[in-house]
Amino acid sequence: MGYNPTESIFGFSADLRREVVTMLDINMLRKTPDVVRENMKKKFQDAKLYLVDEVIELDVKNREAMQQADNLRNQRKVLSKQIGGLMKQGKKDEAEATKAQVAAIADELARLEVLEEQYAEEIKKRMQVIPQIIDDSVPIGKDDSENVEIERYGEPVVPDFEIPYHVEIMEKLAGIDIESARKTSGNGFYYLIGDVARLHSACLSYARDFMIDRGFTYCIPPYMIRSNVVTGVMSFAEMENMMYKIEDEDLYLIGTSEHSMIGKFIDTILTEDQLPQTLTSYSPCFRKEVGAHGIEERGVYRIHQFEKQEMIVVCKPEDSMKWYNQLWQNTVDFFRSLDIPVRTLECCSGDLADLKVKSCDVEAWSPRQKKYFEVGSCSTLGDAQARRLGIRVKGDDGRKYFAHTLNNTCVAPPRMLIAFLENNLNADGSVRIPEALRPYMGFKDVIKPVEKK
Repeated sequence: MGYNPTESIFGFSADLRREVVTMLDINMLRKTPDVVRENMKKKFQDAKLYLVDEVIELDVKNREAMQQADNLRNQRKVLSKQIGGLMKQGKKDEAEATKAQVAAIADELARLEVLEEQYAEEIKKRMQVIPQIIDDSVPIGKDDSENVEIERYGEPVVPDFEIPYHVEIMEKLAGIDIESARKTSGNGFYYLIGDVARLHSACLSYARDFMIDRGFTYCIPPYMIRSNVVTGVMSFAEMENMMYKIEDEDLYLIGTSEHSMIGKFIDTILTEDQLPQTLTSYSPCFRKEVGAHGIEERGVYRIHQFEKQEMIVVCKPEDSMKWYNQLWQNTVDFFRSLDIPVRTLECCSGDLADLKVKSCDVEAWSPRQKKYFEVGSCSTLGDAQARRLGIRVKGDDGRKYFAHTLNNTCVAPPRMLIAFLENNLNADGSVRIPEALRPYMGFKDVIKPVEKK
């Protein structure tokens, strides 16, 4: 018998409190382990294959312990009733013997309950790093070098004058001070100043209103979240490389407002008429940026601190792909409204984080580099986050199931500013302000270079 994705642990209320809820439904490993193994191979995670057998073995032992414990509880219940009857009949010796049996059962139950907890913890450790099942449409590839271009929007233009490095553009506009930030905070920080700082805020304000006009509810979330939310929304590898921990507190600085926004629904049961939840959120973001890319010492492309306008959706499973396509299209439309050419890039299997079912990047054109670079990422995570966080939906028939969650970047300056400045730069060093952004810039149509004093 194959795995039925509609068969949830919520169909088995007696076992709900003892089931291990992780990224994947454990029924998949019980019924179709080869599907899980094949998915690992598609993601080039062959080194994890042994985990499937280990989980299956531990799960068998755990269920055996649970069954033994249930049998003992039933025995204890029967024997406990007998004790009173024996005492009434004056059969004190038999009653004492029965009490001894009940005490022995209690000791064995205590042992089994500890064993259950140990098995459940070992299963959870392994299940937390077994990747989500990717969508059939995801191209197979080892890393981001094998991502696949889907479509281009707008004509990439290389002007007949030289485009300086983005920091040089900002400096000519008297808009950035990296050296002072290095003194106060170290590498990976910056001061934005004057019209460039205003442009930064204008892009965020415009993105906020852009998403509100598309029917999303605006939200400003907490900028710190607890560890159970962190482990609910992202993989351990991402957490290690991204998150800043607050010393002596169970709090982390968010790397993106998606973390807070999805966490908002932790341990909730939504009714179908409450779906979809469509939210757009502003937040600062804080990232270690540990890994191969590292921190830029001179530029603002890869930094420790930035701000972002995000969008998230919580929906019914059958609607997640529709929302996925709508979310990335929102980002494309936003950048095109600012006259920035973009393309969409389908992330291949090896480039997907473990929780993701499908993902695409929106990349903006860089006239200076004569290539595209990432400015946003859209993902559907299926029910992975919902499983970890307990985000459930109650259907009209009373059946409970896990929601699907999605997220996407609308805009993340200052990275987005690089694309904006390069694509709107004039030969004299001034920067054109597209019409859509002018109301947020005091109706300026151009930012002019500032002469040094």
